[in-house]
Amino acid sequence: MMRTEAQFGSEQASGLTFHRAFIDHTRCPDSFAKQIECSVEVGAEGFFRLGNMRLYGCTSGGQIYPTCTDDLPRIDDLIVKDGSIRLPFNPTEIIDNLREEKYVAAVHGEKDYIADNKSLVRRLYYSLRPLFPVRFRRILQQIALQDWTTIPFPAWPIDSTVEDFINWLFVIALDVSGEKEIPFIWFWPKGYTACAVMTHDVETGEGQDFCQAMLEMEREYGVKSAFELVPEVRYVVSERIMNAIREAGSEVCIHGLNHDGRLFSCEEIFRERAVAINQYAQKWGAKGFRSPVMYRNQVWYDAFKFSYDMSVPNVAHLDPQRGGCCTIFPFFIGEILELPLTTIQDYALYNFLRCDPLAMWARQMESIVAKHGLVSFIVHPDYTMGRKKTSLYRQLLGLLRKMADQKNVWLALPGEVDKWWRERREMTLVRRNGNWSIDGRNLQQAVLAYARRENGKLTYRFANAPEEL
Repeated sequence: MMRTEAQFGSEQASGLTFHRAFIDHTRCPDSFAKQIECSVEVGAEGFFRLGNMRLYGCTSGGQIYPTCTDDLPRIDDLIVKDGSIRLPFNPTEIIDNLREEKYVAAVHGEKDYIADNKSLVRRLYYSLRPLFPVRFRRILQQIALQDWTTIPFPAWPIDSTVEDFINWLFVIALDVSGEKEIPFIWFWPKGYTACAVMTHDVETGEGQDFCQAMLEMEREYGVKSAFELVPEVRYVVSERIMNAIREAGSEVCIHGLNHDGRLFSCEEIFRERAVAINQYAQKWGAKGFRSPVMYRNQVWYDAFKFSYDMSVPNVAHLDPQRGGCCTIFPFFIGEILELPLTTIQDYALYNFLRCDPLAMWARQMESIVAKHGLVSFIVHPDYTMGRKKTSLYRQLLGLLRKMADQKNVWLALPGEVDKWWRERREMTLVRRNGNWSIDGRNLQQAVLAYARRENGKLTYRFANAPEEL
């Protein structure tokens, strides 16, 4: 409910810093956020519920729980005064906490969720891993991940809490401004409804040899992709394969240094290896990175000289490092653009879930496209060899092609998404003679859109089209 209060209190604070994440994501005019004021709250962080959303952070509007439970305290009491509204939390803090996985310790009871990388068991596993038969490795992995169905947060198999929260802020801004709709710069170029990228982590020499076959299949369906290569130890990186990838219009990216599971085991090792990784990136002209096994620590990313990273999953229930960024859109970590993995990896589908992979991928694609987000895949060449898996990959490519043709989804390279998202970040909306227009570079790609509420639901439309998307 909303209530009116004579005074907000001496701790009242307002400013666009509270709305940085909202403005950066939507690219709507700053003026629509100025009437949303926020509490400055310092203290313990925890989970609370806002409507149907489970959020993590500080709040002055009620209780928080140190862990995520089904019965979280609700924050429904918003303060209205003189045409403005006061939120009992900092929206940017809430969004950053989710994207940067700051809630993980509260869910899994670990003070440092990276610390498990230092454990004796993990070091022993990776030192002996080359000696283990594949079947035995899978058994160990299944044992390690057997509790995945009990993880309460994020939601599985897709979590869009960040987008749901941003949409809630859009509605609040509409209510406070009294406007029927709010202009913003559409998420994707040329009015594409959503975006999809295909990526391949190449883990073995046999997988590298199969890359050419992957390229040929993709050429048949008009799909281009990114191949993440391991620079050292695993195999000798082939100049012929790298040239074939580039000649096909696809991208070469870096996949760790040697894939030994220790890249993020401690900061000293990470920063030492980051120097060598950056050197390989410069040598190969690679602008993108993905960490082996999706191990990550976003706090250390300042050591990288990449333009974009692809190491943060949307939901990580089936990964050794739990967590997830709870968003289906790109976001910046400092100056590095994060392209989150928003679908389940092929390896987990084949070995843990034992469900119909195509049906699961289709389910995730439909959910993400409905929210206009980024559909991103990892399909390993190493696990695609053989008639059955090759046929499955062709079917996935067919689904992508159909989705692009029927739903106007942008089939892009990660580097193209990176370039667009950076250009869009520099664009602004200005009002001239009562009409909104976009200022910035590469404006022929950008589309003006409007957010409005229809029957209690936030909807979008393009400026040149009355119907909703």
